[in-house]
Amino acid sequence: MSYQMFTFAVMIEQKPTHTSLSELGEFGLIDHLTAGIAPQHASSVKGIGDDAAVIDTGDAYSLISTDLLNEGIHFDLAYVPLKHLGYKAAVVNFSDIYAMNGTPKQITVGIAVSNRFSLEALEEFYAGIRLACEKYQVDIVGGDTTSSRAGLFVSITVVGTVEKQDVVYRSTAGEHDLICVSGDLGSAYAGLLLLEREKAVFLADPNMQPDLEGYDYPIERQLKPEARRDIVALFKEHGIKPTAMIDVSDGLASELLHICKSSGVGCSVYEEKIPIDISTITLCDSMNIDPTTAAMNGGEDYELLFTISQRDYEAIRKFQEVSVIGHVMDAGSGMNLISRSGQAIPITAQGWDALREEENLDF
Repeated sequence: MSYQMFTFAVMIEQKPTHTSLSELGEFGLIDHLTAGIAPQHASSVKGIGDDAAVIDTGDAYSLISTDLLNEGIHFDLAYVPLKHLGYKAAVVNFSDIYAMNGTPKQITVGIAVSNRFSLEALEEFYAGIRLACEKYQVDIVGGDTTSSRAGLFVSITVVGTVEKQDVVYRSTAGEHDLICVSGDLGSAYAGLLLLEREKAVFLADPNMQPDLEGYDYPIERQLKPEARRDIVALFKEHGIKPTAMIDVSDGLASELLHICKSSGVGCSVYEEKIPIDISTITLCDSMNIDPTTAAMNGGEDYELLFTISQRDYEAIRKFQEVSVIGHVMDAGSGMNLISRSGQAIPITAQGWDALREEENLDF
């Protein structure tokens, strides 16, 4: 038997098990592929499992995080301007560093691009990145470019710093801590639904103009989010160190589960306390969507979800941009959303999952 025939016969005989990635979902896949990975260097303080890796560089920690954006999966150029895309691609990476209570300092930018993009189009994209870096005082220090058979693919790696005593993880929330969130939630998802609706209307009748009147805020939250460095600055100003923190990229429910599971605790979050902008409520009502569902499961708000000791309550309640939405409980109490009627609803992660075949936004 020839080598080629032998190889082919072995392939037939092995009949490898086929597991669909949608069965695992994005976070299940990460857990599966990274199970058993342990740092080999003492300088690797924190590896997989937080918003950023933590590297001991001497007097301080370096923070490193990478984000991927794939056309058709993470963004639609039918309604996302390239300049906005560049700005957002940078800012969402900065948010990971702020979620560790740190400061972003440098980024590298990698892109794969098809020949349907002109030089001028890529200049627009990079103009957005540069605008974000100027605003947040971050340096572009390198990257890579290559070709793509279809569409645009973006990979950004951000490097930040944090004083060793100031670093905050997902895994350090304690029982009786208060659960807080900055800004408001659900607006980015509502803005996305509006843009998708108007795209569908346009495709059905190109003579129809988009009806976006009165919804500037949700649209801006989707197309041009901001990272909450102001909240991290307030922590420093008032001497507050969160006990745990994460940014809200995949929906409040998903981030609550990350903190609770990493910390080995439970939680109770009160529906009536979840901050939702009035324009988002109005938009959700017009599309027959529960605003709480948008807040819990929509994602892309890039607010900071964090826990604090009760002793910091008097200081945190003065922060106009922060809402206390619940408290940490023992693990046996479970992770629950307390509805306006007082019903305890178990929280499940139903937000954005790039590998799930169908989106289900009920909580």
